Amino acid sequence: MIRASLKHAIEKLQGSFEPLDAASFQEALDLLRENPDIELMFIDLVMPGLSEFEGLRTLRANYSDIPIAVISVHEDREHVLQAISEGVIGYIPKSAEGAELLRALTLVLNGDVYFPRDILQGGRLRGALPVEPPEQIKPRPTALTAREDQVLELVGRGRSNVDIAEELGLSPNTVRVHLRNVGLKLKLKERSELAAYKAAPPAAPRSAT
Repeated sequence: MIRASLKHAIEKLQGSFEPLDAASFQEALDLLRENPDIELMFIDLVMPGLSEFEGLRTLRANYSDIPIAVISVHEDREHVLQAISEGVIGYIPKSAEGAELLRALTLVLNGDVYFPRDILQGGRLRGALPVEPPEQIKPRPTALTAREDQVLELVGRGRSNVDIAEELGLSPNTVRVHLRNVGLKLKLKERSELAAYKAAPPAAPRSAT
């Protein structure tokens, strides 16, 4: 029921989204192998035959270039923070519905992040607001190619991979390759870190006088 509702909500949004759904973790892995152009994954923390976060960790290890958002029945701060530490770009409680659900989906589908502020502050979900995950230390700059810098610039503006591909005349898969290379050079793993890096890159060290 949740899967069908989520698919229906995504289909209601404006944009070139083609949602695919899987009834099991193995089916999800099969879809990923058969569809290398998948741009974003939504997963449930509770999946048959898997412990909490096991499925998420497996996907992060094998498909690190695809952003992941969590849909979960858990509405406590500990689960949200753990999901953030695992590298997700969003955490959407299953109790979210209507305009709030559509707003959360719109954010993550467009490459932004969504985490329920009320839960992070210790309460349950009541009109959650998008909030950035805890700030992390940024590495010092490393030279990027002109194309990599273009891609990073557009990520910093909140563009999705599809939007970047259309603007630069690339395929979404090529955009993912550029983002993976940028992440390796800058030692950043998450899309939110790349966006924050472009917005405020670390200053170069001053020369000794």
